[in-house]
Amino acid sequence: MYSSHTVPLNQHPDGGWTHQVQADKAYQDSVLPGVSRTFALTIPQLPEYLRGTVTNAYLLCRIADTIEDHLPGDSVAKAEWFKRLDIALRGQEPAEPFGRELARMFPRQSTPRTELELVRNTHRVLRVTRALPAWQRRSVVRCVRVLAEGMARFQANKRPDGLADITAFDDYCYHVAGVVGEMLTVLFCGYSTAMGRHRQELMRLSLSFGQALQMTNILKDVWNDRERGVCWLPRDIFAGAGCPLDADADWAGDPRFHEGMRRMVAIARGHLDRGFEYVLQIPVSEPGIRRFCIWALGMAALTLGNIHRHPQFRDPAEIKISRRTVRGLMTITPALVRRDWLLKASYAAATRRLPPADVRPAHNPAHGGPAGR
Repeated sequence: MYSSHTVPLNQHPDGGWTHQVQADKAYQDSVLPGVSRTFALTIPQLPEYLRGTVTNAYLLCRIADTIEDHLPGDSVAKAEWFKRLDIALRGQEPAEPFGRELARMFPRQSTPRTELELVRNTHRVLRVTRALPAWQRRSVVRCVRVLAEGMARFQANKRPDGLADITAFDDYCYHVAGVVGEMLTVLFCGYSTAMGRHRQELMRLSLSFGQALQMTNILKDVWNDRERGVCWLPRDIFAGAGCPLDADADWAGDPRFHEGMRRMVAIARGHLDRGFEYVLQIPVSEPGIRRFCIWALGMAALTLGNIHRHPQFRDPAEIKISRRTVRGLMTITPALVRRDWLLKASYAAATRRLPPADVRPAHNPAHGGPAGR
């Protein structure tokens, strides 16, 4: 039997937990660049009070991603590990043996070394989670739980020829990204009184903010996913372009597939535009939060532009934005965050190569509502 008892940080008799958690926070910072170049750039832009929490949430989501992407076995086996991750997250399974046992399940040859090391150190990440303020911990735990539940469900229904339709696609995007947008908004509004005044509108827009980023990843990684026998594209959108997404077809050489990709970019553009509205709702008195969001949206906009121009790509490297472009985005951002008119002009420039937006509502399932303060 697993014990649900966890010693609170402030009740440890010798204060050793405080020292250990500080070491674990340092571990989080050291491992982040190895598992995400993008978030290693964006998270440090946040106010110091939020950085450790957002890093912690991202690394927990990354552990779930690693189960989804690299763990061998069928969906039933993966679902069991997702369930055990949730149990460990709630403190009802010892985290250190859980991480060690899970790490042994991954093939070393095909699992990125940095992700394998992160899984092995799950207990260090969870120690930081348990030391978070209660209102932050609730939001992080809910996010990871919804994400893991969604991944388990979609793993059971995955197919090499895509998801059934755009509704299923939107549902998938919510469970792996929209819920992250909700969590970030809870954290931002709990930190900033000025943002808290716009909480309802920000929560609505956060779903599109998350979906825009997730759609960019799905379109960019379509070939890597296909190599693993998985496709997350919606069949109805591609059928409308005349492409049935047959598992054995040469998609990259099919103009109908290219048209389907362009239609998906247009849908992503609609969510991207609402994500930009989200940024404009962030007060200029919070430049760090603005930079965090602008960099993420800017990189997504430029990547989508590359996909729209080259839908026939066969390797993500062909449509990846260059480091020089990323540096340029980072360089101009300080001049943008305090001037909305300049920010709007820059967004228009970044999206000029995208098609007109196909505006569709963001998916918002009845999932108990976002946990808040």
